[in-house]
Amino acid sequence: MSSDLSSFAQLAPAYPEIFLALGALVLLMAGVFMKNASARLTGLSIGMLLALAVLVIFNPAKGVLFNGGFIQDDFARYMKVLILVGSAFVLVLSVSSALENGLAKFEYAALIVLATLGMLIMVSANDLMVLYIGLELQSLSLYILAAMKRDSAKATEAGLKYFVLGALSSGMLLYGASLVYGFTGQTQLDKIAEVIMLSDRSVGVIFGLSFLLAGIAFKISAAPFHMWTPDVYEGAPTPVTAFFATAPKVAAMALLLRLVTDSFEPLTKDWQQIIIFLSIASMVLAAFAGIGQKNLKRLIAYSSIGHMGLALVGLSAGNLVGVEGIAIYMAIYLTTNIGLFACILSLKTSSGYVNNIPIWPGFQNRVPLWPRSWQL
Repeated sequence: MSSDLSSFAQLAPAYPEIFLALGALVLLMAGVFMKNASARLTGLSIGMLLALAVLVIFNPAKGVLFNGGFIQDDFARYMKVLILVGSAFVLVLSVSSALENGLAKFEYAALIVLATLGMLIMVSANDLMVLYIGLELQSLSLYILAAMKRDSAKATEAGLKYFVLGALSSGMLLYGASLVYGFTGQTQLDKIAEVIMLSDRSVGVIFGLSFLLAGIAFKISAAPFHMWTPDVYEGAPTPVTAFFATAPKVAAMALLLRLVTDSFEPLTKDWQQIIIFLSIASMVLAAFAGIGQKNLKRLIAYSSIGHMGLALVGLSAGNLVGVEGIAIYMAIYLTTNIGLFACILSLKTSSGYVNNIPIWPGFQNRVPLWPRSWQL
């Protein structure tokens, strides 16, 4: 018995993922056997995510687990807190509008939790295969969430587009991982770095790195891999769009930082050029494409693309100071986007949500925030 307890204690760095996986199973089973349980399960999910955020903050356990495939360090803890808090607040935003957006189903909270579990695995991935498992667990949940509003043609189209393009990006990422493995003989990130340092500069590894960066650039919607973002943001239910714009971006950026700084640090001059191109392309595209947008959620999509370009400026520096800058930037980005979507969900009339920018002039006069007698 004591040996079992000691074995479980050795898994302390992975407690958040273990408890979140168990919580997702409980949510699925409870949803099957309980009727009209969506609101209660959403509340339970919010409490669980916030409790795990507290656990991550006060759990000092660090280390490498599962034969080097999983790593827990200060960087992972910081990003995990952002992801858990962001997911919890998205669920809070969903409560008041779940019925109208077709999200009043127990599967919604369970899918958010499963996507969050995938993000936590992404942040702590120390192996290319673990990285892919976490990425796909997140992505498969997001595909379903995008098409969650079944009676909406736009939501169905958004889910289908995201699925098809997401499958393409996953293929690119897997092809890059296979090239890296083929030329280095390793899948663990730290061991890949050792092989690169001890050998001559390999064109095959650089090609593999390029495909890996392309696959991850799709997940953070950096140009020119942004093509899914405006359509999916517009078609998905607004709370789901809020989720797309917050926690998954933090997780994908953390994954990118760990990949290039842990595995490909010896090739900094090579991946710096790719990152600089992605950064400039994202900022320029977002600045010009956003000008003519008339739909609010499409405008936010281009804003998100621009923000990812700005974040990549820090990575293009190729040093620790740039990484710290990105970590701070992602915390600010997450906070402001949650507040932005809270405001968007409050822009509502008797005919529905107001997402078209041209009808905003005079909106305060038609739908005042408070009675006119209160105005000074």
